[in-house]
Amino acid sequence: MANTQSPNGFQYFGRLEGGSPTEGLTPALVSSGDTAALGYGDPVSRTAGGYITKATAGAVSVYGIFYGCSYLSTAIGRVVFQNYWAGSGAGSDISALVCTDPQATFVAQSDNTAIAFADIGANIQFVTGTPNATTQMSTMSVGQSTISTTNTLPFRIVGLLSQTAPPGTDGTDNASAYNRVILQPNNWDRQSSLGIV
Repeated sequence: MANTQSPNGFQYFGRLEGGSPTEGLTPALVSSGDTAALGYGDPVSRTAGGYITKATAGAVSVYGIFYGCSYLSTAIGRVVFQNYWAGSGAGSDISALVCTDPQATFVAQSDNTAIAFADIGANIQFVTGTPNATTQMSTMSVGQSTISTTNTLPFRIVGLLSQTAPPGTDGTDNASAYNRVILQPNNWDRQSSLGIV
Protein backbone atom coordinates (compact mmCIF):
# COMPACT_ATOMS: atom_id res chain seq x y z
CA MET A 1 0.00 0.00 0.00
CA ALA A 2 1.51 3.33 -1.05
CA ASN A 3 1.98 6.04 1.57
CA THR A 4 -0.09 9.23 1.61
CA GLN A 5 1.71 12.53 1.20
CA SER A 6 0.53 14.22 4.39
CA PRO A 7 3.44 15.66 6.37
CA ASN A 8 2.51 16.85 9.87
CA GLY A 9 5.84 17.91 11.30
CA PHE A 10 7.56 16.23 14.21
CA GLN A 11 5.11 14.34 16.39
CA TYR A 12 6.30 13.14 19.78
CA PHE A 13 6.91 9.39 19.80
CA GLY A 14 8.45 8.72 23.21
CA ARG A 15 11.83 8.78 24.91
CA LEU A 16 14.96 6.80 24.19
CA GLU A 17 15.12 3.52 26.07
CA GLY A 18 16.63 3.96 29.51
CA GLY A 19 15.64 7.60 29.93
CA SER A 20 13.62 8.69 32.95
CA PRO A 21 10.10 9.69 31.77
CA THR A 22 10.04 12.99 33.63
CA GLU A 23 10.67 15.58 30.90
CA GLY A 24 7.93 18.13 30.35
CA LEU A 25 7.42 20.93 27.88
CA THR A 26 9.62 24.01 28.25
CA PRO A 27 7.97 27.46 28.38
CA ALA A 28 9.33 29.99 25.86
CA LEU A 29 8.25 33.28 24.32
CA VAL A 30 7.48 34.22 20.72
CA SER A 31 7.67 37.95 20.03
CA SER A 32 4.28 39.52 19.28
CA GLY A 33 5.95 41.08 16.24
CA ASP A 34 7.11 37.72 14.84
CA THR A 35 5.06 37.09 11.68
CA ALA A 36 6.36 33.54 11.10
CA ALA A 37 3.42 31.17 11.59
CA LEU A 38 4.07 28.14 13.80
CA GLY A 39 2.20 24.85 13.53
CA TYR A 40 1.97 22.03 16.07
CA GLY A 41 5.13 20.00 15.45
CA ASP A 42 7.30 22.74 13.88
CA PRO A 43 11.00 22.97 14.82
CA VAL A 44 11.88 26.31 16.42
CA SER A 45 15.18 28.08 17.09
CA ARG A 46 16.31 30.75 19.55
CA THR A 47 16.86 34.33 18.43
CA ALA A 48 19.66 36.51 19.76
CA GLY A 49 17.00 38.44 21.70
CA GLY A 50 15.95 35.37 23.71
CA TYR A 51 12.71 34.63 21.84
CA ILE A 52 11.97 31.55 19.75
CA THR A 53 10.98 31.61 16.09
CA LYS A 54 10.31 29.16 13.28
CA ALA A 55 13.54 27.31 12.50
CA THR A 56 15.15 27.67 9.09
CA ALA A 57 16.74 24.51 7.73
CA GLY A 58 20.51 24.72 7.90
CA ALA A 59 20.64 28.21 9.44
CA VAL A 60 20.99 27.66 13.19
CA SER A 61 20.60 24.81 15.64
CA VAL A 62 17.12 23.69 16.66
CA TYR A 63 15.90 24.71 20.12
CA GLY A 64 13.00 22.24 20.16
CA ILE A 65 9.58 21.37 18.74
CA PHE A 66 6.62 23.75 19.10
CA TYR A 67 3.55 22.17 20.76
CA GLY A 68 1.10 25.02 21.26
CA CYS A 69 0.78 28.46 22.81
CA SER A 70 -1.41 30.97 24.60
CA TYR A 71 -1.72 34.71 24.01
CA LEU A 72 -3.96 37.72 24.45
CA SER A 73 -6.03 37.85 21.28
CA THR A 74 -6.56 41.37 19.94
CA ALA A 75 -9.61 40.13 18.02
CA ILE A 76 -11.62 38.81 20.98
CA GLY A 77 -9.94 40.54 23.93
CA ARG A 78 -9.08 37.47 26.00
CA VAL A 79 -6.37 34.86 26.32
CA VAL A 80 -6.68 31.99 23.84
CA PHE A 81 -4.96 28.60 23.86
CA GLN A 82 -4.06 27.10 20.50
CA ASN A 83 -1.86 24.51 18.83
CA TYR A 84 -0.95 27.21 16.31
CA TRP A 85 0.51 30.72 16.13
CA ALA A 86 -0.84 32.45 13.02
CA GLY A 87 1.86 35.13 12.93
CA SER A 88 -0.47 37.97 13.96
CA GLY A 89 -3.25 38.86 16.37
CA ALA A 90 -1.49 38.98 19.74
CA GLY A 91 -1.63 41.97 22.06
CA SER A 92 1.61 40.93 23.79
CA ASP A 93 4.28 38.25 23.53
CA ILE A 94 3.09 34.68 22.95
CA SER A 95 3.66 32.00 25.62
CA ALA A 96 4.77 28.86 23.80
CA LEU A 97 5.34 25.27 24.93
CA VAL A 98 8.36 23.55 23.39
CA CYS A 99 9.78 20.04 23.65
CA THR A 100 13.52 20.57 24.20
CA ASP A 101 14.23 17.08 25.57
CA PRO A 102 17.42 15.69 23.96
CA GLN A 103 16.21 12.15 24.80
CA ALA A 104 12.86 12.54 23.01
CA THR A 105 12.01 10.77 19.79
CA PHE A 106 9.71 11.99 17.02
CA VAL A 107 7.98 10.63 13.94
CA ALA A 108 8.19 12.57 10.68
CA GLN A 109 7.49 11.89 7.02
CA SER A 110 10.05 11.71 4.25
CA ASP A 111 9.59 14.58 1.77
CA ASN A 112 9.61 12.22 -1.21
CA THR A 113 11.96 9.28 -1.78
CA ALA A 114 11.62 6.54 0.81
CA ILE A 115 14.12 6.43 3.66
CA ALA A 116 15.63 2.94 3.92
CA PHE A 117 16.44 0.68 6.85
CA ALA A 118 20.11 1.10 5.89
CA ASP A 119 19.80 4.84 6.67
CA ILE A 120 19.26 4.19 10.40
CA GLY A 121 22.10 5.87 12.28
CA ALA A 122 22.56 8.64 9.71
CA ASN A 123 21.71 12.30 10.26
CA ILE A 124 19.08 14.28 8.35
CA GLN A 125 17.78 17.82 7.78
CA PHE A 126 14.17 18.96 8.00
CA VAL A 127 12.25 20.50 5.09
CA THR A 128 10.37 23.70 5.89
CA GLY A 129 6.62 23.98 5.24
CA THR A 130 3.78 26.40 5.93
CA PRO A 131 1.49 25.33 8.81
CA ASN A 132 -2.05 24.26 7.95
CA ALA A 133 -4.29 26.99 9.39
CA THR A 134 -7.31 24.65 9.49
CA THR A 135 -5.73 21.73 11.34
CA GLN A 136 -3.14 23.95 13.10
CA MET A 137 -0.55 21.27 12.29
CA SER A 138 2.95 21.60 10.92
CA THR A 139 3.58 20.51 7.33
CA MET A 140 7.32 20.02 7.79
CA SER A 141 9.03 16.79 6.79
CA VAL A 142 12.58 15.43 6.52
CA GLY A 143 14.64 15.46 3.33
CA GLN A 144 15.83 12.05 2.16
CA SER A 145 18.37 13.78 -0.10
CA THR A 146 20.03 15.39 2.96
CA ILE A 147 20.92 12.09 4.67
CA SER A 148 24.56 12.29 5.69
CA THR A 149 27.08 11.75 8.47
CA THR A 150 27.29 15.56 8.93
CA ASN A 151 27.24 16.21 12.68
CA THR A 152 25.53 19.61 12.40
CA LEU A 153 22.30 18.17 11.00
CA PRO A 154 19.44 18.51 13.53
CA PHE A 155 18.07 14.96 13.60
CA ARG A 156 19.37 11.38 13.67
CA ILE A 157 17.38 8.51 12.16
CA VAL A 158 16.88 5.86 14.85
CA GLY A 159 14.20 3.73 13.21
CA LEU A 160 11.40 3.34 10.70
CA LEU A 161 7.75 3.62 11.73
CA SER A 162 7.18 0.21 10.14
CA GLN A 163 9.26 -1.35 12.94
CA THR A 164 6.65 -0.43 15.56
CA ALA A 165 3.33 0.35 13.83
CA PRO A 166 0.83 -2.29 12.72
CA PRO A 167 1.20 -3.48 9.10
CA GLY A 168 -0.77 -1.32 6.67
CA THR A 169 -0.46 1.85 8.77
CA ASP A 170 0.06 4.88 6.54
CA GLY A 171 3.75 5.69 6.29
CA THR A 172 4.96 2.12 6.80
CA ASP A 173 5.45 1.16 3.13
CA ASN A 174 9.22 1.49 2.93
CA ALA A 175 9.26 0.73 -0.79
CA SER A 176 7.25 3.87 -1.56
CA ALA A 177 7.78 7.61 -1.21
CA TYR A 178 6.62 9.46 1.92
CA ASN A 179 7.39 6.75 4.45
CA ARG A 180 7.76 7.79 8.10
CA VAL A 181 10.85 7.58 10.27
CA ILE A 182 11.65 7.79 13.97
CA LEU A 183 14.13 10.52 14.84
CA GLN A 184 16.02 11.82 17.84
CA PRO A 185 17.56 15.27 18.34
CA ASN A 186 21.11 15.47 17.05
CA ASN A 187 22.45 19.04 17.03
CA TRP A 188 20.03 20.86 19.35
CA ASP A 189 20.71 23.71 21.76
CA ARG A 190 20.72 21.41 24.80
CA GLN A 191 23.36 19.24 23.15
CA SER A 192 25.59 22.03 21.89
CA SER A 193 28.03 24.19 23.82
CA LEU A 194 28.04 27.02 21.25
CA GLY A 195 26.06 30.05 22.41
CA ILE A 196 23.88 32.16 20.12
CA VAL A 197 24.50 35.62 21.60
